[in-house]
Amino acid sequence: MIGRFFTDTGQVRRHNEDAGGVYKNNSGQILAIVADGMGGHLAGDVASQLAVSTLHKHWEETLSIQSPDEAESWLRRAIQEVNLRILEHSRENEECRGMGTTVVVSICSDSFVSIGHIGDSRVYLADSDGFRQITEDHSLVNELVRSGQISEDEAEHHPRKNVLLKALGTDEQVTADILTLEFEEDNRLLLCSDGLTNKVQGNELAQIAEYDGDWQDFGNQLIKMANDRGGEDNITLVIVHNTPGEEGVEKC
Repeated sequence: MIGRFFTDTGQVRRHNEDAGGVYKNNSGQILAIVADGMGGHLAGDVASQLAVSTLHKHWEETLSIQSPDEAESWLRRAIQEVNLRILEHSRENEECRGMGTTVVVSICSDSFVSIGHIGDSRVYLADSDGFRQITEDHSLVNELVRSGQISEDEAEHHPRKNVLLKALGTDEQVTADILTLEFEEDNRLLLCSDGLTNKVQGNELAQIAEYDGDWQDFGNQLIKMANDRGGEDNITLVIVHNTPGEEGVEKC
């Protein structure tokens, strides 16, 4: 199984408030994370880094995940701890008040993938059924689309597009969306922040389904595409390819 992590500050922002990573345990299972921080000053990157470091620490203590039920329980516990860590830090540090972060985190084994999700960072899956978005944005505009008040085209340019209905670190109790899917040989998983999806269309992301080249090149191409179209936001993505016999975890 191969995992690749990419992040870029973009063309406009001075700081990268995204964070993420790809971490493999002794059983060859991968923990993939993307977090998109928010908050004044540098608080956004504090929140996203706290999310990633906390999840990574838990993963280092996890020798193996044996079942989807175990994976989903792991995600619930870990995400709740992340939430409390961010809240605690923001209360103890005035400059971090009000900070928060999105998170998508996936436990990838050679037969299943379990996903935990809060906010508007996304997970896509390419498998025998095609390429599709797995997560649903916890955002105001997505709720307006769901309720039929605006169209998907109107959502793309809505003035409140960045308003989240749920994030880590903003409330004492937060409930992540958690699900498990089959993850078969040659399936591909894409996790990403909205800095990518706001600039790169779904049909362009779908090229991941048939790609057979170097994943580092593919990820770099996506980042370049987002930057060439303005790059107003930070851009972060993770690619996980379920390829038996191949191993590798890289940060790009």
